Amino acid sequence: MNQEIRELEPKQLWNKFADLNAVPRPSKKEERVIAFMKKFGEDLGLETVIDTVGNVIIKKPATSGMEDRKVVVLQSHLDMVHQKNANTDFDFDTQGIEMYVDGDWVRAKGTTLGADNGLGVATIMAVLESKTIQHPAIEALFTIDEETGMTGAIGLKGGLLNGDILLNLDTEEDDEIGVGCAGGIDITATRSYKQLATPHGAIGYTIEIKGLNGGHSGMDIIKGLGNANVFMNRLLYKGDKKCGLQIASVKGGSLRNAIPRESFAVIAIDSNSQDVFENEINSEITKIKAEYASLEADLDIILTETASPEKVMDTDAQKMVIKAIYAALNGVHRMSPEIDGLVETSNNIAKIIIADGKVTVMCLTRSSVDSNKDDLANKLTSCFELGGFEVELSGSYPGWTPNMNSSIVKLTAELYKKINGEEANVAACHAGLECGILGTHYPEMEMVSFGPTIKGAHSPDERASISSAKKYWHFFLEVLKETPKK
Repeated sequence: MNQEIRELEPKQLWNKFADLNAVPRPSKKEERVIAFMKKFGEDLGLETVIDTVGNVIIKKPATSGMEDRKVVVLQSHLDMVHQKNANTDFDFDTQGIEMYVDGDWVRAKGTTLGADNGLGVATIMAVLESKTIQHPAIEALFTIDEETGMTGAIGLKGGLLNGDILLNLDTEEDDEIGVGCAGGIDITATRSYKQLATPHGAIGYTIEIKGLNGGHSGMDIIKGLGNANVFMNRLLYKGDKKCGLQIASVKGGSLRNAIPRESFAVIAIDSNSQDVFENEINSEITKIKAEYASLEADLDIILTETASPEKVMDTDAQKMVIKAIYAALNGVHRMSPEIDGLVETSNNIAKIIIADGKVTVMCLTRSSVDSNKDDLANKLTSCFELGGFEVELSGSYPGWTPNMNSSIVKLTAELYKKINGEEANVAACHAGLECGILGTHYPEMEMVSFGPTIKGAHSPDERASISSAKKYWHFFLEVLKETPKK
């Protein structure tokens, strides 16, 4: 299946991507891909180092005639988001990604593709391996754990790199030159509750929400897509208020940086309220589907009568939990007043688990303004604390402040226009790139980000454009050739 990927042009890029995607590499489980990359560098006879946190650095001298150019750091992250459809049988810990061609797109069978950031990694691998590509001295930096904490970038020490310019290959629109990004902070709210025996004569139901688009909680948050956790809490609120619904368990979402596509709940109601409950919930389902008809065509919400659960949440805790989640902001909080169309601050209610006497709510708050990131984190903390939760803030990382006077920004913008006959979209984004963190370790290093067009990142609908990859590859090679002199 992956053989047809290897026949795509440019073959250097797609063959390295196929090699990489044969290696399991979920975030925080990068041991195999680190070993793979170490062997790759050593087999080429290049200086290869693994730092104290697991980042891999491979250095390659300049090609003939390029020795007088500034040293370039090529940077991408090794890990990938692991998301799959509910009906897909796949183990990210042991299996390589199964890819196929669909018109102009490369896709995966029911899982994330790993083009984010695998195409960037493959690009760098192709240059390291090539004997014909012209380039200055290169320091290839492959970071770990970008998707779930950026701990690789955070743990990178100063002094390991000597580069003057950093090219981050993690932007997902081929006409965009990234010059800034949002920072982020993880919010984890937890509380306990009493488990009570389900009242005699109660009826059990399951509520399933699936078929949502999901997507990147930074880049896609502006689209106003459905959030399975928000929808589920809305249904639970209605059932609690109208029929005295009692929660046995909830499981929604998976990763902080992915908009949740699915949520599943087990609940109980008094048998005397069955007709009212079904009417109220089905009415609310109809309203949700109507509100999101143009955005979530495949949304499916299924209410099924089932055996009554043995235990449920105590009533007082349930009301506080439902109200706290309902009050917590999800989506765009503030648009940038300075950059048209840019989300400045947002929150993703990413994961909710209610089971065995404990509630856990996980959020990712992003902002390109650190003070507003902290302010929204304080708002969410207050909201959850009022609901009886304990709140932990962790994994904070800075944004990347644009420097429009940077020589590499000017060079890439000029080259893009020369090659493509149109202006590039030189912009900041609401995703969390590693440039902001890397800039704290190497403050004198100039940075820019670009990449091929990738759609649906962080979801099983992730796909990479074949024609865009050709365009991006040509642009990338020209940037290397035109690297400024020292």
